[in-house]
Amino acid sequence: MAVPPIQPTRVVSARPTGLVRALRVSLMLDVVLGLLVAVVLPLAIVAIPNTISVVAALLPPDISQIAMIRAHGLALPAMVLTVPVAAVAVHRMRAAPMMVAGLTLLAFADAAGGYAGSTALVGVLRVLHGVGAGMLVPATLMAVWGRSALLRAVWAAALTASLLAAQALALWPLDQVDSWRVTLQPYPMLTGVALALAALYLVLWLKEGESAAGPVPVVAERGRTLWVVVPAAGVAALALGSTFDWSPDLVIRAALASVLVLLVLASAGASKGAAGRASAYAMVAVGVVVLPTAAQITYVELGGLGGPGLSGLWPAFVIAALAGLLSAALVNRLGGAAMPMVTAGGLVVMVAGLCAVRLFLPAPGGLPLILPFALLAGGASVALTGALRSCGEGATLLALSLFFPAVLVGFLLGSGVQVTRLEEATTPQALVDGFVEALHLWALIGGGLVLVVIVLGAVLARVLPGAPANTRDPRDTLAGTAEVSPGAGLASGLVPPPTREVDLAGGAWPAATASGPPKQAGPSGRTEQAGRPEQGRQSEQSGQARHEVVRPRAEAGPQPQVRPDPEAGPMAATGSMAATGGGQGTGKGGRPRPRHEPDRVPERDPEPEPETEQEKVVAPPVVVPPPAPSPEDGPGSGPALQ
Repeated sequence: MAVPPIQPTRVVSARPTGLVRALRVSLMLDVVLGLLVAVVLPLAIVAIPNTISVVAALLPPDISQIAMIRAHGLALPAMVLTVPVAAVAVHRMRAAPMMVAGLTLLAFADAAGGYAGSTALVGVLRVLHGVGAGMLVPATLMAVWGRSALLRAVWAAALTASLLAAQALALWPLDQVDSWRVTLQPYPMLTGVALALAALYLVLWLKEGESAAGPVPVVAERGRTLWVVVPAAGVAALALGSTFDWSPDLVIRAALASVLVLLVLASAGASKGAAGRASAYAMVAVGVVVLPTAAQITYVELGGLGGPGLSGLWPAFVIAALAGLLSAALVNRLGGAAMPMVTAGGLVVMVAGLCAVRLFLPAPGGLPLILPFALLAGGASVALTGALRSCGEGATLLALSLFFPAVLVGFLLGSGVQVTRLEEATTPQALVDGFVEALHLWALIGGGLVLVVIVLGAVLARVLPGAPANTRDPRDTLAGTAEVSPGAGLASGLVPPPTREVDLAGGAWPAATASGPPKQAGPSGRTEQAGRPEQGRQSEQSGQARHEVVRPRAEAGPQPQVRPDPEAGPMAATGSMAATGGGQGTGKGGRPRPRHEPDRVPERDPEPEPETEQEKVVAPPVVVPPPAPSPEDGPGSGPALQ
């Protein structure tokens, strides 16, 4: 007789399709997130430079230039105060909604910038720029944190490239403009593209089912991150105060004191020992050095000062960005144990880049700029990648909260150095020489600060080693998983004991005693008392009289004197049990009785011992774990199946 071929069911044929669809959504999410990081971080960092002085000649005569410069410089202080709060709020709002909110705020500020006509309105719009940018940076970091490790390297490289090119990107739209309001809306089209990408990312994120997932930091780390607002407010106050005719020496001393405060916070506030300190030190060093150095190089290399101009800087910026991305991707392939050395090595490469600035700049062409920019970008990207891999998300957000105060301190220190070299310049050539001398002196100071950070981190790592570096994938931390050894047994509460099949025809459950230490799985698959295996086996063989015989409730027949408990279910347990290995048990006086007695009710023992909380039976999970015993089912109330 011919047997027709078996056709696959729809469920079996649909599984590969569902898996492929999930993989496609995940891959598309990673691609969109990578593009979003590459667009959003430059938009956030380009809000930092204060470029209103370049178009000061276009201001109306009734607007004070000093007041406008002061109002236009409010973006970075607002960003400094926003990042710690956003770093804590991102765990409640999640990264995708926060990115949409930050980009919406930036788009609104760009649109309103075309109607600004007063200093107060300019100050409000610049504060909105700073708040929106401050929301975007921690949101993008947490968005890539739970994804591929390559995306974290992309984030580090994108942040470094944005720091290098921020001043040039802010000056590029101001070439041959006829309105000063362009400084308030430098790239409105790019903001719209980023907002569209953020909306697409939000849809894919929700479609993948991650709306309820996200990193949850320790409460103590949240408190440390919020406490950064206090020194950040102090640094912002110093920045505003320096615009009111402070002497250059006072600005330099205040900036150096601020650097010391940030290093103290990085040392005391890190919760992961040497790994947390390394991450915080790297963020402080990169923040103090990279953007202020790139800003001074950009001004020195402008065409009016004998340099190649902005058009000659772009090849060096592109090559440096590629070098940073390649370096971050390569070191990201190393093991987690090497990350502390990777971070220190990246800082050393930054020092080499600052030495190249002092040796090769200024340059009449753009080619000599490639070496210092590539060294700065590669070193900073490597240091940030190692910092992201060294510790958890809580310590990383704390380090990020110190990053933008360090950027503001670097601007204060660099501007103080510049003023000391430019205040006596009376001729155009003396002005050019003053800019070059200030750049060389700043490269020397910046390199010294980075070396101090490296030495301080190495000394504290040896004296106060603290917790080891986090070498696991951060995605395990985000999901809240923990590595549990199967040998932990029932004591861990996570690994069920090994069980055997139940013989419904007449077999019995594995024996379980009702007292003593927690049960552990024996070699035969039966639960035994931990620390007393012999006693557990003797209890199984003897069938102690104070334990009831367990029989299926369905075969016991009608029981009018016992009310069924609806909450206990059909598999409620009634006291302790002991396996006898056959279909009979022991009743009153040791009289044997059959396993199945549908027409009679089992008798009670003369004086049953009251059950305590510790004597309840732990039924081994087979298919469906039995619920807790019903309070209405006492000993001898009827046979039950556990």
